[in-house]
Amino acid sequence: MTTATTIDELSARLAGALGDDRLHRPGSAGYGEATTLWNGAVTTRPALVVRPHDTAGVAAAVTAARTAGVAVTVRGGGHDWAGRSLRTDGLVIDLGALRGVQVAGDVAVAGGGCRTADVVAAAAPAGRNVATGTAGVVGMAGLSLGGGYGPLLGTAGLAADNILGAEVVLADGRVVSTGDDPELLWALRGGGGNFGVVTSLRIRLHRDRGLTGGMVIFPYAEAATVLERYAALLADPEDGLTSLIEMTVVPEVGPALLAVPVWSGDPAGADAALDRVRGLGTPIMSTVAPTGQQDLLAQFDAAVPAGMGWDIRTRSLAAVTPEVAEVLVRCTDTRPGPGAGIGLRQFHGAAARVGAGDTAFGLRDSHVVVEISAGRGPDEDAGPYREWADEVDAALAPHALPGGYPNFLAATRHEQIEHAYGGNAARLRAAKRTYDPDGVFTATPLPPGDPR
Repeated sequence: MTTATTIDELSARLAGALGDDRLHRPGSAGYGEATTLWNGAVTTRPALVVRPHDTAGVAAAVTAARTAGVAVTVRGGGHDWAGRSLRTDGLVIDLGALRGVQVAGDVAVAGGGCRTADVVAAAAPAGRNVATGTAGVVGMAGLSLGGGYGPLLGTAGLAADNILGAEVVLADGRVVSTGDDPELLWALRGGGGNFGVVTSLRIRLHRDRGLTGGMVIFPYAEAATVLERYAALLADPEDGLTSLIEMTVVPEVGPALLAVPVWSGDPAGADAALDRVRGLGTPIMSTVAPTGQQDLLAQFDAAVPAGMGWDIRTRSLAAVTPEVAEVLVRCTDTRPGPGAGIGLRQFHGAAARVGAGDTAFGLRDSHVVVEISAGRGPDEDAGPYREWADEVDAALAPHALPGGYPNFLAATRHEQIEHAYGGNAARLRAAKRTYDPDGVFTATPLPPGDPR
């Protein structure tokens, strides 16, 4: 049991090892910054926050917490909707000071606290792109360790597929490199931050041949048609074209379908491919144009501000069938407010050609991830939004593949978690027993089984 005396002793130990300026207690400015997450509904308040400035400091923090018997969580970008970077009465190891990025040729070495925008900004002057998600404020490590669907997926694969190596602090305080341990690298590429604190990542970069992308807005009245044509597009994919669709509410437009296509293939094929997206319906507006990866991330960040309250559910679909399209439209019609929406993310191309057992990420067949996002303002009742998210999830379940995308799954989704890693579940449980036998680290949910 964590007591005030235990916390005082831990505070003294951390202050002595790292300096009092690296330790933040409730009421301090640093504490407030580290415990404010993207999901404004998370109100968990840990006992202490420590912000080490290097890997040795991270190791010292892990060792001190374990000696004191205090639970440890790790904060990278703070964008996990479930708030797993915080635990009541625990110690948060905030990696916010580890945001350096070094680029050499086709490789970036990024600190564990980097946001995806940090890595993209460092790679751009070298003429390189990065396999990231859609938002720039998301932690690069957290996104990549859990999978990382994004706009370059068709040509570059998942963010996880581009992890070349990592430096990791294990639960016993040892600092290890995946260069000496291929099994740890395998587990990190899709198994989440469940095996230690990742203090840096080596990331494969990709030559920037010129990107074309943006947003295309279709009227909600055409939802059935747009989804039918989108299903046909998904059934005949091109590596260079990766797209997502959001059934959402667009400011000054109202209910709409927002397509976000990105072409990352041979520039000569961009116009024809993007015409397929514009032809999904009757565009109200299009911002599709030659662009850079930094601008793409910034555009999405501006559309999804921090501070709203969120509940998220997810399902994976083999295809957007007519029955699925009917469910999507019917459920969108009943959303409780403008912040509630449904997103469809494409998985294909380079990501689908990685072997199912080559990384811990389990589902390698072409599919569509459905993100059911119940977003609300700080003064809105969470109940109707949570109920709506559960209703959409239940309506899609009969049409869905087993499992779900781990980065979107809450720890209570037991049936989905059991199947989320496909045939890799037993190997992942073995990795957990090897690297973290006492279950010190908790990140994206792992398949059930005693970690000890």
